Amino acid sequence: MRDPIPTVTLPSGIAVPALGQGTWNMGESATKARDEITSLKTGLDLGMTLIDTAEMYADGGSEEIVGKAIEGRRDEVFLVSKVYPANASRRGAVEACERSLKRLNTDRLDLYLLHWRGNYPLEETVEAFEGLKAAGKIEAWGVSNFDVDDMDELLSVPNGGNVATNQVLYNLGRRGIEYDLLPWCQERSIPIMAYSPIEQGRLLHDHELIRIAKTYQATPAQIALAFLLERDGVIAIPKSSNPQRIEENRDCIDIDMTDEDWAVLDAAFPPPSRKKSLDML
Repeated sequence: MRDPIPTVTLPSGIAVPALGQGTWNMGESATKARDEITSLKTGLDLGMTLIDTAEMYADGGSEEIVGKAIEGRRDEVFLVSKVYPANASRRGAVEACERSLKRLNTDRLDLYLLHWRGNYPLEETVEAFEGLKAAGKIEAWGVSNFDVDDMDELLSVPNGGNVATNQVLYNLGRRGIEYDLLPWCQERSIPIMAYSPIEQGRLLHDHELIRIAKTYQATPAQIALAFLLERDGVIAIPKSSNPQRIEENRDCIDIDMTDEDWAVLDAAFPPPSRKKSLDML
């Protein structure tokens, strides 16, 4: 019997799973499409109903994969996509959203994010997002790769306070946001969505992480995910095209580490002692 997936509450009051599914690199190969769709469906079956994608991923190919995976199950899914900064104008964001909806074969997104800061003023992008929300095309909007100064600026523009989340690179090896951005968001109840939570697999070869994982009869990936789920207001979105890995990711929920082992993990992956530039991939 698996433990239930904990939830994170968005500013709107909607609760979403703290463990979702990423789709970066999906949709790039026709030969992998079936496995990718099966993996996403497996995740849905296991309660990992938040799926994150973007128009950038495989030039829309990832959205098409997601569309196939959620066919007939749209109401189960909390669906997230992202707009290119170059498309984030008043008109461009609306047109980009329409294209994403078509690829996803749905009439709405639950969350629409600005992928990173571009040249369009935040006020213009927020206006476009609010228009999409009023039209029922999106339920909420947020940002990605925003540091504290970006978030401060966002909150200063009209309706900027409606931001629902900030998606950033965050994992055991990239803890810089713990110094300022994470507490800033926690104080304002703006969830952090952690992309690349196992550093695209690179964390899995760390000897200390491997040692701790063996102690719990777990995989290094499960420990890395458990670390994120220990943080208030953090949503992890690991990506896998392997149904077995999806099941392993899901089972990170059942890991109950001791305070001593959390301290060992902190020693191996020290939290920041000063402000750092926001990491991005």
